[in-house]
Amino acid sequence: MSRVVRADAAAVSSATFAPLENPTFRAIWLGAQVSSLGWLLQTVAVSWLMATISTSDVMVALVQTSTTLPVFLLSIFAGAIADNFSRRKVMALGWCVIALSSITLTALVGLGFYNPWMILAFSCLAGCGAAFTDPAWHASVGDILRKREVPAAVTLISVGYNAMRSIGPALGGVVVASFGPLTAFAIATLTYLTMLWAIGRCKWSGRPSPLPREPMTTAIHDGARFTALSGEIKAAIARGTLFGLTSISILALLPLVARDQLGGGPIAYGTLMAGFGAGALCAGISNNVLRRSLSQERLTTLACIACAACCLALAFTPSLLVATIALTLGGAGWVVTWTGLDVSVQLSSPRWVVGRTLSIYSALSSGGIAAGSWLWGVLAENYSLSLALECSAGALLLVAATGFLLPIHQWKDSDQDPLGFETPELALDLKSRSGPIVVKIEYSIPETNLEAFLDRMRERRRVQSRVGARHWTLQRDLQEPQHWTETFRTPTWMDYLRLNHRLTAADKELDQRLLELHVGKLPPRTKLAIERPTGAARKRDQSTSFFFRR
Repeated sequence: MSRVVRADAAAVSSATFAPLENPTFRAIWLGAQVSSLGWLLQTVAVSWLMATISTSDVMVALVQTSTTLPVFLLSIFAGAIADNFSRRKVMALGWCVIALSSITLTALVGLGFYNPWMILAFSCLAGCGAAFTDPAWHASVGDILRKREVPAAVTLISVGYNAMRSIGPALGGVVVASFGPLTAFAIATLTYLTMLWAIGRCKWSGRPSPLPREPMTTAIHDGARFTALSGEIKAAIARGTLFGLTSISILALLPLVARDQLGGGPIAYGTLMAGFGAGALCAGISNNVLRRSLSQERLTTLACIACAACCLALAFTPSLLVATIALTLGGAGWVVTWTGLDVSVQLSSPRWVVGRTLSIYSALSSGGIAAGSWLWGVLAENYSLSLALECSAGALLLVAATGFLLPIHQWKDSDQDPLGFETPELALDLKSRSGPIVVKIEYSIPETNLEAFLDRMRERRRVQSRVGARHWTLQRDLQEPQHWTETFRTPTWMDYLRLNHRLTAADKELDQRLLELHVGKLPPRTKLAIERPTGAARKRDQSTSFFFRR
């Protein structure tokens, strides 16, 4: 029995670190760890500098808001850009913005020309850069690695960041206490330049599309529509937003816990952050083992409860040791929740839209974090720090209970890669912008297959609508009741081509299941038509209809 357990543990360990065998992923991942260390050093320095020059608890808590609010506002645009342009170049652009922010802040602090609002402004600029880097990096994981390695890669990204979190804040506390915030800002700038060097050194590309690039407004609309029609993604987004809103109190109020409740300085604050990072690191390393033992929904629920227990401990303890242990538990819950939700969105998204779904998820969860940072800061300033943490703990328990309404399903290993599409031969010379296009698919369904057919057509409507179908309807012939017609529209001929190029193997399985219910010598017939208003000037492409069979 023990040999079996050891073999399973070895297999899990191998699966966890397998993505590091890819040289491109390894180089970018290592660069991300160095830059994460710099980001954490800068976060400690900014938070402590704000706590020393401002007497407002809200201003201290707004440090978290300043870096997360831009992600909320810009991520959806960044995701559309990541799906339409080179994700590598988008990452480079984002890190250039972060480096520029750090260089300018370092210079201003060195000259002694700064105030609380200026600090928040440059933190906000760094957040703007992060809004572009995060969706592009997470979406690139599926471009660099095989699909089965994606969960391990996402876990490694989280583990790496939280490994830096376990040493970065403590190191930041030592640097700030010994040399001052200016040194921490200078070191952070160097780490960002290291990440830019890693991106410049490595080359990777997404899967090319045979179709021209989508307009930005269309890309954003299509990403929002796909997300709205995907139950798994909506559940992950809702849970992430609520978790961010309630759990961010741990990090947003931690400088106040260190300063007011424990009576410590930057080293105490760094120690508390190190405890949080250590818990996150341990949970990340054991994430595969946990997923084999418990469902993702159960893990998410337990993680919310762990964060609630951390908040309660911080609200009442005057001991640095007890607070650090509590933060270890909170860090574990933090990484288990975010890793699980991130992978759920990744595996539920085809490659053509993954940047947009991840950006929408990131935007709304970051919006929850930004709102929560402000909310708990206001509560702490107007009432008390202990009350803010107690209310946060109660809210986290309510978030744990939302699993009954918005469950996180087990990750499915379904094929989300597009299958490609052969453009049908047409009798007319259509342009890309010609339209609207009307698609009709005719079925012959006997009465015995009717219930199964209607069930599958409900799924068919969701599948077709989320890849671009508009005004989807299902009609039954009144004179020949076994004849059914599925009808939908696309605004242009190019939109019709995009719709078919987006269909995955999992989507095509539904076609086969519908074919099993169809009777007749010929398969279901697809007819294409271009819609024209009555009285319009006659042109060459104004046909009544034409069709092809498939």
